[in-house]
Amino acid sequence: MLENIRLAFQGIWSHKMRSILTMLGIIIGIAAIITIVSTIQGTNEQIKENLIGAGNNVVTVQLYQDGYAYDMSWSSLPQGVRVITEETRQELEKIAGVEKVSLFTVRNYADQVYYRNTQFNGEVYGIDKHYLSVYGYQVKSGRGFTETDYKEFRKVVLVDETAVKTLFEGENPVGKSIELQGDVFVVVGVVALSEEFVPTINSINDYYLYADTSAGEVYLPNVVWPTAYQFDEPQNVAIKVVNTDVMTTAGQDAADLLTQRQIVDTENSTFDYRSQDMLEQAQQLQSMSESTNMQLIWIASISLLVGGIGVMNIMLVSVTERTSEIGLKKAIGAKKRRIRMQFLTEAAVLTSLGGIIGVASGIGLAELISSMMQIPVAINVPAILIAVLFSMLIGVIFGLLPAVKAANLNPIEALRRN
Repeated sequence: MLENIRLAFQGIWSHKMRSILTMLGIIIGIAAIITIVSTIQGTNEQIKENLIGAGNNVVTVQLYQDGYAYDMSWSSLPQGVRVITEETRQELEKIAGVEKVSLFTVRNYADQVYYRNTQFNGEVYGIDKHYLSVYGYQVKSGRGFTETDYKEFRKVVLVDETAVKTLFEGENPVGKSIELQGDVFVVVGVVALSEEFVPTINSINDYYLYADTSAGEVYLPNVVWPTAYQFDEPQNVAIKVVNTDVMTTAGQDAADLLTQRQIVDTENSTFDYRSQDMLEQAQQLQSMSESTNMQLIWIASISLLVGGIGVMNIMLVSVTERTSEIGLKKAIGAKKRRIRMQFLTEAAVLTSLGGIIGVASGIGLAELISSMMQIPVAINVPAILIAVLFSMLIGVIFGLLPAVKAANLNPIEALRRN
């Protein structure tokens, strides 16, 4: 085999221009496929990150009324929907793929929050002891909520860094008091995500989809939520899962459990719990992207077919040129299998070289497109290996006919052509 490979490289080197032109179809086809696959994977990862976030793997499950997301900011207190208990929260944590579960309530556009004469139009959350760790928040200044805060129903709040700017105009808020629903709460800390997610904005539509227009967030212990808003409300559920692949199933299982457990008797409306499946949305967008790009891959594959035909053609020419050499080898005892393997190896080496050059060209082209058009790319190692192996397979397939023709030459007839 090593001798055949040496002879193959020797033959390629002795006909450099012809070999390059022969490999051109393989190079173009492989380069086009690597470029397209890298762009597809990079775009898909961007879609997933933009919709799901930078690896926080959190699924939100919330109450729906007659097919619409239930919002206490605009709706009245629903009848027949139970408040989720600690026992139910622990059951949710037992679902396959779930790491942690948090219960919380939220009011959007909470305009009943004031600091001095400044009105706050952000969001107010009533959170349990698990919320900050589920979403990956860290305390930047002051302190977080303690066990005592929950046990003694303390009127304390946390704020995020956006609320520091909008409500406190950049002042250190720790220790200051705010008015919430006519009651006084003390700010004990400032929180922020440990890994702030910054979506990739490539268009004006991306900007409107991901731009943060919120005035910020205020958090209070969920045990004092009824004190501020006078009654218990249906909670949302935040579920942190082990990875994005189980978000769909874990979210659906949690929603099913809550619907069975929490909905008891509703007369005028239909209530159920549903998961906000961002992964499914990401997969739908990815599917649309891939279906378009798969057509481009098939078009690029035509270049491989053309390249394979070129390999067959040049190998047939090679057999004709080396007829006397083949006849001499057969005359001194070379078997058909040895002759056949020599030409098959030469064809495989020729296309493999084309595949390797094509891979390098594809990676370079993908990076060039990425820098020029701001399109994300992700180099796919399995795709590279498959491309090289596929190019080798093309050499074997299209080199088979010339190899068989060489092996079947009559040695006497071959020597006469010398």
